[in-house]
Amino acid sequence: MQPRIAFHNVTKIFYARRQTITAVKDFSMEVFPGEFVTIVGPSGCGKSTVIRMLDGITPPSEGRILIDGTDFGGKKLDVETLKKIGFIFQEPNLLPWLTVEQNVQLPLKIMHMNTPENQKRVHQLIDMVNMRAYASAYPVEVSGGMTQRVGVIRAMVHDPEILLMDEPFGALDSITREQLNMELLQIWRETNKTIIFITHNVEEAVLLSSRVYVMATDPGRLVDVVNIDLPRPRSLDMITDDRFIAYTNQLTHLIGEIDLSKIV
Repeated sequence: MQPRIAFHNVTKIFYARRQTITAVKDFSMEVFPGEFVTIVGPSGCGKSTVIRMLDGITPPSEGRILIDGTDFGGKKLDVETLKKIGFIFQEPNLLPWLTVEQNVQLPLKIMHMNTPENQKRVHQLIDMVNMRAYASAYPVEVSGGMTQRVGVIRAMVHDPEILLMDEPFGALDSITREQLNMELLQIWRETNKTIIFITHNVEEAVLLSSRVYVMATDPGRLVDVVNIDLPRPRSLDMITDDRFIAYTNQLTHLIGEIDLSKIV
């Protein structure tokens, strides 16, 4: 099977006036259709840079990035490829003068996809995250967890095949975060999206993922890949399972080794 997304020996170098910064060095990864893959690592390891290279915000300095077998060679993604991708970042960045429903509709207007069928999808997605009662509310009138839900479904409104999620629940309290993780898994099961999820929370990585890529710093690089062989559907009850704990300990140990390696 051809990977939906592939990185082959990708390096990203930023050139500043007085220094050269290697943000990511020799990074390789494959993600197949319908997979849920997570990238973990300490701050500054290049996790977000990987996402930004994939979505075309910043081109790689070296190596190849392929989406459905096409290598864009550092060029901006074409419109049809962009339509395959939904972006969910750390802050939902909702427009305060638009209602919840209008914020969800916004990508359809930007992409000229505001068809009756897609309008029906707006309502389906709002129902999926139990926000029908808040469809006419403004962002300031709903909780942080609710605005994050809106950010997730807004990224899905044009029915992309790929979701890129950069620590989307990192600013939330633990209870809300766990609830949204379970809702995300339900959405993933129902839609069969291909997901790349970035986090520094190892329990979150084990709960969500089929495979975890562990990165290190100075420079940002891949140090290990851990396959998560736990049954699905996943549940919060698994957190106390011996195998779950073993995976979190393994990832914590890897990241701990990374931190220790920085001590001179």
